Amino acid sequence: MRNFSSKLQHPIFKVVSQVSTHREVPCYVVGGFVRDLILERASKDIDIVVVGDGMTLAKEIALKLKVKKISCFKTYGTAHFKYKDIDVEFVGARKESYSKESRNPLVKKASLEEDLQRRDFTINALALNLNNENFGDLIDLFDGISDLENQIIKTPYLPVETYSDDPLRMLRAIRFASQLNFKISIDSLKSIHENAHRIDIITKERITEELNKIILSKKPSKGLRLLKTTNLLKYFFPELLNLSGVETIDGKSHKDNFNHTLEVVDNISETTDNLWLRWAALLHDIAKPKTKKFDKKIGWTFHGHEEIGAKMVPSIFKRLRLPLDSKMKFVKKMVRLHLRPIALVKGSVTDAALRRLLNEAGDDIDNLMMLCNADITSKNDYRVKKYKRNFEIVIQKLKDVEERDSIRNFQPPINGEFIMKTFKISPCKEVGLIKSKLKEAILDGEIENTFDQAYNEMLKIAEKLGLKI
Repeated sequence: MRNFSSKLQHPIFKVVSQVSTHREVPCYVVGGFVRDLILERASKDIDIVVVGDGMTLAKEIALKLKVKKISCFKTYGTAHFKYKDIDVEFVGARKESYSKESRNPLVKKASLEEDLQRRDFTINALALNLNNENFGDLIDLFDGISDLENQIIKTPYLPVETYSDDPLRMLRAIRFASQLNFKISIDSLKSIHENAHRIDIITKERITEELNKIILSKKPSKGLRLLKTTNLLKYFFPELLNLSGVETIDGKSHKDNFNHTLEVVDNISETTDNLWLRWAALLHDIAKPKTKKFDKKIGWTFHGHEEIGAKMVPSIFKRLRLPLDSKMKFVKKMVRLHLRPIALVKGSVTDAALRRLLNEAGDDIDNLMMLCNADITSKNDYRVKKYKRNFEIVIQKLKDVEERDSIRNFQPPINGEFIMKTFKISPCKEVGLIKSKLKEAILDGEIENTFDQAYNEMLKIAEKLGLKI
């Protein structure tokens, strides 16, 4: 019998052990905490199974820990409280039965073995005894330790039943495979594919919660590829699936944009944990299927995919219940601008082009450059290295222009109110024209970004429009 008492040092376990032993109630810490303890990963969630009344035990333990707020859910026999930075949940050992239309189970009291068997994966069906006599003893009824060592995701019960009962487990299997870099067993993969349509009964919020965790994995492509091969993408993210495939005409082929997108997401994941920048990488070419055309002279084109892709972002975010706030606007902006730095790398770099890019990107210029750097992919190593070298030159020139001209998020030194006061006019199209032409003159480098030069330029523009002081 393996024992982990030396690793159960948190004060919560001492109190749980004292109270459960005094009451003669079998008590176990289970699930993700035990898995992460064995894998030596940090965990902020503790799930405790009580063979008996979990809510009563939870209330007494919360009292001893001087926790004032505790939430109880009688339907499922669970209680939850937060102790410092740890979320603690108590639940009576239970077994569950499901209907085909819902993932909300009917719950009945059960033994520890029945409780562990209902869990999603063997690696989450491990338990550690918290009673004094056997404190820290490992209960491993479904060979979860072996599956941890062999890095495999398996279900303790029949996979077809496990995934049909609670289809969210299909996404959780892929999420754990992605996060832990584990494999999913052949039986599980087959059952996920067979039950993929069942994902329709899961709310978009829960689907997206798992999807975000996959995107935040060290190497997201593993999970995203599994979502495709199991056919799950078809049911909640068809736009991403549509990127897949290669078409050939007259011997000319385009690259598989699904594979390219995954490569870009992996690239950017090496440099940032920013979820929304990773989403921008995932969506940067999302409109390529809509814009794909074949030209006999130059081959395949995707003209305008950045603008159309940006317009697709809000509807995708809305459907997946992602936030429709500044985060969505950021992703939309990144998708719209993602080709701009690449164009500078390919061609001659003028200060005017750099100023315009700085002005449009604003404070997001560093994120944009990170995205574009990740977007440089090719099987030709020489080509990639050449692009990367040119890219570094563009980055340095951007810094130089920004230091010299202060263009990022700039507004012309003269505003509309000053123009109206100077020429004694009310709001009209001439005011907008003067503001626009002043901005263009500064961005094109015709005048410096100073009040004096802007004032003189304003007078010239106004004269052409028939305005006088």
